[in-house]
Amino acid sequence: MRSAFDFAPFRRSTVGFDRLFDMLENSNTGQAQENYPPFDLIKLGDNEYRIELAVAGFKPGEIDITAQQNVLIVSGKKGEETGDRGSDYIYRGIATRSFERRFALADHIQVRGAELKDGLLAVELVREIPEAMKPRKIEIGGGEKPASQQTLEAEKA
Repeated sequence: MRSAFDFAPFRRSTVGFDRLFDMLENSNTGQAQENYPPFDLIKLGDNEYRIELAVAGFKPGEIDITAQQNVLIVSGKKGEETGDRGSDYIYRGIATRSFERRFALADHIQVRGAELKDGLLAVELVREIPEAMKPRKIEIGGGEKPASQQTLEAEKA
């Protein structure tokens, strides 16, 4: 089932999350587990991003973050709880189920770090383009011998 909304105009302006719109278009799978935990994608600057996940009730030791090739995997598993003060729950509305979220990252996106504060897990991302791929300025010679000939003559001398 295709989405009625066309994301094509937005693809041209994305920098880090090139595959984000593919994920949004394919999100109509009907699996409830894919919606937990909810998250936000935030662009902080030209090459800086943040993913914030709502993981209230989870401790840092119960969450794993793995960056593997172009995939960021955030998973959480609650430890066995015996109940506070020896009491039984009448109603349990705070989600404590295990989860796994996968984020497809664009090329050259690196995970800078993560912080858990007030029930929000913030994963900091940065786009680091290798020096070999950055644009470089080429000098233009001015009427003298071409630079390649100057180099060859210097090597012979």
